[in-house]
Amino acid sequence: MRFTEAGPVGAYVIEPEELADERGFFARVWCARELEDQGLEASLAQASIAYNRRRGTLRGMHYQIPPHQEVKILRCTAGAIFDAIVDVRPDSPTYMQAAYVVLSARNRKMLYVPKGFAHGYQTLEDDTEVFYQMSEFYTPGSEGGIRWDDPTLAIPWPDVEDRIISERDRALPLFREGLLDPSAGGGEPRV
Repeated sequence: MRFTEAGPVGAYVIEPEELADERGFFARVWCARELEDQGLEASLAQASIAYNRRRGTLRGMHYQIPPHQEVKILRCTAGAIFDAIVDVRPDSPTYMQAAYVVLSARNRKMLYVPKGFAHGYQTLEDDTEVFYQMSEFYTPGSEGGIRWDDPTLAIPWPDVEDRIISERDRALPLFREGLLDPSAGGGEPRV
């Protein structure tokens, strides 16, 4: 696997190295040893998929608060997404910096999202599926988020005529309204 820094400290784009012949190719997409050699979290607690029927579906910007922060590795297994991450670790040298990458079934890239990052994506094609690997188990009540269109984040989401967003994501706060501090033990609001 090839690792390329994605911008904010600790975020990486991971590309599989293909071993090809006349049959097609074989490529490793998960290796604890290779992740650890890069200084990255290699534990895996669960994996999930998100299926999105329509182009323009937007999910995010979400993160987990302590003690349930999680590392995510995402891969688009069908279709394509514009994937966005923002460093929301207050003590980080890249605090509030963002990175964006297109993940698709064709390019087979993956995104490593460290603990303390908000994450979201918008589908670029109908019938898009995203595969998540997470380092922690899902814990209800440990979610935090920032509204997708927050001007402080200035994420350049692709233009679409009909963006599909859940009511929950539409109701997330703007950064200036108080971000749940991912470094605070109890998910304390921070302004």
